[in-house]
Amino acid sequence: LPRLVREFVAQNNTSQIKHVIQILSQEFALSQHPHSRKGGLIGLAACSIALGKDSGLYLKELIEPVLTCFNDADSRLRYYACEALYNIVKVARGSVLPHFNVLFDGLSKLAADPDPNVKSGSELLDRLLKDIVTESNQFDLVSFIPLLRERIYSNNQYARQFIISWILVLESVPDINLLDYLPEILDGLFQILGDNSKEIRKMCEVALGEFLKEIKKNPPSVKFAEMANILVIHCQASDDLIQLTAMCWMREFIQLAGRVMLPYSSGILTAVLPCLSYDDRKKNIKEVANVCNQSLMKLVIPEDDDVDEAKQLVPVPAEAASDETLSKAEAVSSGEHLLKTSGCCRSLFLALLSFLCSSERIPVTLNLDGIVQVLDCHLHDTSIGMMTRIAVLKWLYHLYIKTPRKMFRHTDSLFPILLRTLSDESDEVILKDLEVLAEIASSPAGQTEGQGPSEGPEARSSHVELHVPGRGSPLSSSGTKGMECSPSTPTMNSYFYKFMINLLKRFSSERKLLETRGAFIIRQLCLLLNAENIFHSMADILLREEDLKFASTMVHTLNTILLTSSELFQLRNQLKDLKTQESRNLFCCLYRSWCHNPVTTVSLCFLTQNYKHAYDLIQKFGDLEVTVDFLTEVDKLVQLIECPIFTYLRLQLLDVKNNPYLIKALYGLLMLLPQSSAFQLLSHRLQCVPNPELMQTAEGPKPSAGSRRPAAASIDYAELLQHFEKVQSKHLEARHQRAGRGEQLERRAVL
Repeated sequence: LPRLVREFVAQNNTSQIKHVIQILSQEFALSQHPHSRKGGLIGLAACSIALGKDSGLYLKELIEPVLTCFNDADSRLRYYACEALYNIVKVARGSVLPHFNVLFDGLSKLAADPDPNVKSGSELLDRLLKDIVTESNQFDLVSFIPLLRERIYSNNQYARQFIISWILVLESVPDINLLDYLPEILDGLFQILGDNSKEIRKMCEVALGEFLKEIKKNPPSVKFAEMANILVIHCQASDDLIQLTAMCWMREFIQLAGRVMLPYSSGILTAVLPCLSYDDRKKNIKEVANVCNQSLMKLVIPEDDDVDEAKQLVPVPAEAASDETLSKAEAVSSGEHLLKTSGCCRSLFLALLSFLCSSERIPVTLNLDGIVQVLDCHLHDTSIGMMTRIAVLKWLYHLYIKTPRKMFRHTDSLFPILLRTLSDESDEVILKDLEVLAEIASSPAGQTEGQGPSEGPEARSSHVELHVPGRGSPLSSSGTKGMECSPSTPTMNSYFYKFMINLLKRFSSERKLLETRGAFIIRQLCLLLNAENIFHSMADILLREEDLKFASTMVHTLNTILLTSSELFQLRNQLKDLKTQESRNLFCCLYRSWCHNPVTTVSLCFLTQNYKHAYDLIQKFGDLEVTVDFLTEVDKLVQLIECPIFTYLRLQLLDVKNNPYLIKALYGLLMLLPQSSAFQLLSHRLQCVPNPELMQTAEGPKPSAGSRRPAAASIDYAELLQHFEKVQSKHLEARHQRAGRGEQLERRAVL
């Protein structure tokens, strides 16, 4: 046969050569008889050797019947086919490259062959083909990629090993730029990374590592945008190695691509945020996720808050762009389950994803709506860890700092969950939450009513809610003065008063929150915002509170904070002197609400050095219902008088002549107390007052607070005292009603 073929070659008789090959193929290699098939394979190999360099002209006719025998049921036949193809390829060398895809397809099947001899033969052929590809510069990578993308989703270990080995070879060839086609195969590589075989996982790690090195060397040529969502999906993998590797890639992508990654921020945050709460068992993933989170946050700049005037003037394209963005986000989320299906579905989905997410099609803009939606979902999820919640709140704070105008479009939807987060178990979470709420309440971007898309009837109605409507009662009318003095400094906006209203509502509905965290929350707010505005607004709101018991409790809490917190040192000094009209307005506003609690009203008068009025109030205590709670509060007031806050008050006891009402007020408290430790404490203090006989004020002119401090002369103390009596009568009536309801319940229980 070889001699015959050589004669035909010498005669340049191509028709006879084709006739010989056809007979070997049809009558032998494709015969029904196995021995004939073996003979045909040997004959085709011999024919190829005889053709020599001219075998390239007949490769299609030589290769096709051999590849058909790759599927033969007889393992010996498959081995002969492998041997025959080896000889054909060895002779043809570079001429086989146009037929590389069919050769690769056949080899990928033999790589998973159960027969060890066939597998061994296929490995020899595989090495030969790799040598040919490596030394050639005519390899058609474009036509090969679709086949590689299809085969890479094989679940067979040997087939996977075969695929990875070829990727490593192609990556090592200088003339072959596989990086351009990395988006096509990256998902499949991450799938292989989860293989059960340690050897295959290691090979895949090496391949991914080589690609990452290449990416770092030449970032401008990398298609970051087309691979971003693939990484997002694998950053959420259950396999630790896949997740860590994908997260490391994500870190490099964010640092190398920069703002190109901004359109995918919502997906990245979806993957990264849960990792921040991992324990030490996944410490590496947690650390890389933290770097990703910080790097992504730095990409958001104030320029992202610039409003596109063209989009405002033409709302239709803006809505279309929004719909397109949402459709892309939906494609990514819905694609997560597609990526778990067959390779065909995966490749189709990734092709669609690549089209949607091409960097030429998506402008580098911040998808704020998507980010806020992700952050909002994480805040609503009660199962997430503390560090994730803190990270979410840091993101919200950062966005309100960098993009306040756009963020205020989402404030109405975020506000309820931010308020609920105040009930979190972690102090750190509450601190971050308060920072966000304080920024919302003080940002100049919230000064105006309308905020872009939020403008309209709904936005205006929500703004109206910031003002508590009056009820036409004497308390409301008197409180209107306070409303006129409501916070209106440049550092506060319309959301400030809304925040105060809702915070008090939350305290009212969650009394445990008020008891355990109320003081902590208010003190932190006083650091973050203007303390005077906070107390002014809360007093204003409490003046209209229908739940009188809550109003009394809240006033007591605010008073304790006012008298004991270091954060309120300046506010106490402002109230102590009442030198300015603003301080006097604040005193009057606080006083009207403080009237919900008689003892706190007296302590406010002590703080502001209104001793005569304090004495007048204590005189009214005889008309009140003295309860155990009332006496307990008097006891606490006596303890407070002995604290450093009231040092000035104790020193004023030395000046009996000018402070007779202070001494009378203290004696009034002493007369209210039963024989207790507080009674003994105050009694001993009063015993230290020098020259008690000078306490008599009947003889000679009475010194008054007004003569000592003319600045406070504008305060109508008679009207304040009348207001106190009205409030206390309401409290007495409410107590009687509660007691009556309690008696009815007892009678029903007895019956």
